[in-house]
Amino acid sequence: IHPYGFIIAGAAVQSIDSRPDEKFIKTLHNILSSSNNKAKVLVLNYPNNPTTEMASLDFYKEVVDICTKFGVYILSDLASAITANGDQVIVPNPSYPIHPYGFIIAGAAVQSIDSKPDEKFIKTLYNILSSSNNKAKVLVLNYPNNPTTEMASLDFYKEIVDICTKFGVYILSDLAYAEIYFDGVIPPSILEIPKAKKIAVEFSSLSKTYSMPGWRVGFAVGNKKLIEALTKIKSYLDYGAFTPVQVAAIAALNGSQKCVDDIRSIYLKRRNVLVEGFSRIGWNMDLPKSTMFVWAPLPKKYLNIGSLEFSKLLLENGKVAVAPGIGFGKNGEGFVRIGLVENENRIRQAIKNIKVLFDNNNDNDKEG
Repeated sequence: IHPYGFIIAGAAVQSIDSRPDEKFIKTLHNILSSSNNKAKVLVLNYPNNPTTEMASLDFYKEVVDICTKFGVYILSDLASAITANGDQVIVPNPSYPIHPYGFIIAGAAVQSIDSKPDEKFIKTLYNILSSSNNKAKVLVLNYPNNPTTEMASLDFYKEIVDICTKFGVYILSDLAYAEIYFDGVIPPSILEIPKAKKIAVEFSSLSKTYSMPGWRVGFAVGNKKLIEALTKIKSYLDYGAFTPVQVAAIAALNGSQKCVDDIRSIYLKRRNVLVEGFSRIGWNMDLPKSTMFVWAPLPKKYLNIGSLEFSKLLLENGKVAVAPGIGFGKNGEGFVRIGLVENENRIRQAIKNIKVLFDNNNDNDKEG
């Protein structure tokens, strides 16, 4: 039994609750049940199925002359392949933890830069790279951003590519939430910038786009030298994905994308219910334009206790789990990340619970 009892809304997590499209599951089942199937559970094939890599490459129809690598844990593996003790890496803050820690584990030093993709970011990056003691080798980007939900523009990417080209810095761009967008604003790819393929690699995942978390399927696309480094280290660390999973991934990438539209619609409805509901009880937050999260500032009344204690308060007294912003870096303090991973009814129940919590605290203040 959970120490806090029944949790109404586990909004701290980022694992998708919806089921993958039936055609992907059917493809997986057909491969496994085929009389010609020689795949065995936990016996992984390497290298990857070339058709799988072509499917991931086809996903970038407008990008030419690039290399692709299919697999899992690819960003952290590439970190180990291209950095070592004494190297420096620039990582936005706040950020998804693997972005800085993948490099810290590899022995590199991490320098933070505020994650908001604006003119200040560009100026700060230029100042870092142009300094006499600069040792930066890699810049990590993640837009749409986890946790802040910020999106970058093509103009932003162009300036970043120009700067990193000038100073010989590689760019690793995490595009995991490219297909989870709202209100008609489509997130761009850094590889839309012509010069980007000379210095950049972009990472994508089927987990969010196709509701396939746990299948551990993703791919990297971009600079040949970086892809070769990734291929080499993965040949030592692990093997290709289980063949039937790769075939199911091909079905996802090459098939109808209606399921992606359906997933996007689910998150849109949840986003609207959550943001509008919390606004009605006095907790104001912006409507995210992308990702499966809401990046919510702490209500003014609770700013003094910080994001960690506020998250504990919601869990203990509201039975609602959120992720404290401080867990994503010091610039995340003052916020919590709320995952859109519960259905609309459970979101409404979570709002009711938190309203009771807020009302009780207001009553206690009046008595005091």
